[in-house]
Amino acid sequence: MTDFVRRHPLMSGALALLILFLVMSTVAIVPETRQGIVVRFGKPVRIINRFEAGQPFGSHGAGVAWRLPIAESFVWLDKRVRDIEMERQQVLSTDQLRLEVDAFARYRIVDPLRMYIAARTEDRVENALKPILGSQLRNELGKRPFASLLSPEREGVMENIRDGLNRVARQYGVEVIDVRIKKADLPDGTPLQSAYNRMITARQQEARSIRAEGAKRAQIIRADADAEAAQTYAAAFGKDPEFYDFYRAMQSYQTTFLGDGNSKPSPTTVILSPQNDYLKEFSGR
Repeated sequence: MTDFVRRHPLMSGALALLILFLVMSTVAIVPETRQGIVVRFGKPVRIINRFEAGQPFGSHGAGVAWRLPIAESFVWLDKRVRDIEMERQQVLSTDQLRLEVDAFARYRIVDPLRMYIAARTEDRVENALKPILGSQLRNELGKRPFASLLSPEREGVMENIRDGLNRVARQYGVEVIDVRIKKADLPDGTPLQSAYNRMITARQQEARSIRAEGAKRAQIIRADADAEAAQTYAAAFGKDPEFYDFYRAMQSYQTTFLGDGNSKPSPTTVILSPQNDYLKEFSGR
C-alpha cells in the first residue's frame, strides 16, 4: 500500500478525496434542536429525531445519522417553538372604533412529513399562516367592543383565534401553541381624540350620577334625623312647657343678636320697650 502511494501520489490523493467525500456524504450530525427528513431521489423515506411531546430534546434521535451517498439527502426542520409575526392590522370593533392591532402566534412542527409535503420549509408555512392569523383576528375582534380587550374576556378571544388558526395549521403538520396581542391602539388623530372625549364624558356623567345619589341619601338622612330630633324635643318639651318657651326664646335671641353661626352678623340696632313680650325672658319670672 505504501509503495502504491509512493508510485502514484496523484491517484492516491484523488482516491483519498473520494473516500472523504463518500464519508461526508454518508454521515451527518443531527442537532438536538433539529428534526430531519431523509429524502431519496425527492421521496421522503424516514424521519430522524422527530419531535415527541413530553420528551426532552436530545434524549433520543440526536447524534450521528447515516444516509446513502448521492441517492439520499437531509432536509432539516426546526424542532423548537417558532414565532409568526403578524403585520399591523386595522380592526373595526362593535362600537365602531378602528383599532391598530399587532399580534403574534407561536407554533411547533409536530408532523415533519406532512409539513415537508405541504410546504417544504418553515418560511412557506409562516407565509401561509400569516393571512389566516390576520383574518381570524379581524373576525374575532369585530364581534366585540374595544373595552373587552382591556378585560379578562381578552383571554377567551385569544383562545378562539388560536383554535381557528390551529385548524388550518394542522394541514401543514403544525400545532399553534399560543396567540397573543402585543398592542391594540386607536389610530393617531381625530379617532383617538374622539375616543378620549367619549371616555371623559362618560366618566363625568358617572360622577354626576354618584354625586346626585349621594345628595339624595344625605337629604333622606337629614330628614330622618330632623324627624327623630323633633320627636325627642316634643317628648322633652311636653313635660315642661315653660322650659320649652325659654329654650325657643334663647334660640331666637341667638339668631337675632349673634347670627346663625355660619357668617359674621352685621351690626344691627334694635330699640324695644323693656315691657315687650319678646324680652320677657330677660326680666325673669
